[in-house]
Amino acid sequence: MALSPLALTMGDPAGIGGELTLAAWNRTRQQGPAFVALDDPARLAALAASLGLQAPIIEIGHPAEAPAIFPEGLPVLPVRLARPVRPGQPDPANASATIASIEKAVRLAQQGVVAGIVTNPISKAVLYGTGFAFPGHTEYLGALTGMTEPPIMMLASPQLRVVPVTIHVSLRQALDTLKTEEIIRAGRVLYASLQREFGLDNPRIAMAGLNPHAGEGGAMGDEEARLIQPAIDVLRAEGMTVSGPMPPDTMFTARARGGYDAALCMYHDQGLIPLKTLDMDGGVNVTLGLPVVRTSPDHGTAFDIAGTGKADPGSLLAALRMAAEMAARRAHFSGAEP
Repeated sequence: MALSPLALTMGDPAGIGGELTLAAWNRTRQQGPAFVALDDPARLAALAASLGLQAPIIEIGHPAEAPAIFPEGLPVLPVRLARPVRPGQPDPANASATIASIEKAVRLAQQGVVAGIVTNPISKAVLYGTGFAFPGHTEYLGALTGMTEPPIMMLASPQLRVVPVTIHVSLRQALDTLKTEEIIRAGRVLYASLQREFGLDNPRIAMAGLNPHAGEGGAMGDEEARLIQPAIDVLRAEGMTVSGPMPPDTMFTARARGGYDAALCMYHDQGLIPLKTLDMDGGVNVTLGLPVVRTSPDHGTAFDIAGTGKADPGSLLAALRMAAEMAARRAHFSGAEP
């Protein structure tokens, strides 16, 4: 039995999400993976016409209809906008539709009628102005799925997978709040996901140091000995293969990357700078630890080029492929029919 389609959310309707959705359908309509867009059919049809894209928009009532019609047109489960969209000019009045698209995708995934969720980029600044109380997609998805602890963010590409322990906080706050317990929790979630959703029987995790030269034996900081090594010891005692703390300035070279399957980093930019340098277009944002599969392209709304047709769909295509692969592996791991 084939997997259910993926759910692709709207994102900010004034950003590049709509044109990426149309481009992704054109690229995947024959070979898949099939997806259903949770979006406003009228705005997608208007966008396709303005860009000269041949993308028939087919409004559907249930995701189960999507696979059969996917080769002929883009299946859309309607999420209506409050106001017409002007590309590049976000409108707070449409923030409710952005949020409704995410919430609908989560419900469908929890019901098992979609295989996973792929989210188009949102503008957090626009949502904050309407009372959105979460730092970003990752934290909101955790709340929607009833998680008692924050989910874990991974950025993944064919060259590198990274997980930052601290995420959307200032560097000062990241340094002040880094704790051994959080490193351990991130390591456990990462290890389980690499087994369940990436098909690795014995994943190898590289633990980054925090300071230059991983502290140089304490001469450049004691966090490696005081915070990071105790976490490594606990994870190793639980049977995980963990190396480090590794000097952050050398652990991302091609030779070093061959020695591990994912890098556990201490703060946001420590992991995201090397990943985006290696593969900006192929990077995928993956949320680990959720009861549903979720991926996202690793870029923002790009309001400056919205509506021009210049947006590169590479990262969204990679996110769709990765979500489908993760969903299939998760089903196999759990013993369910794919």
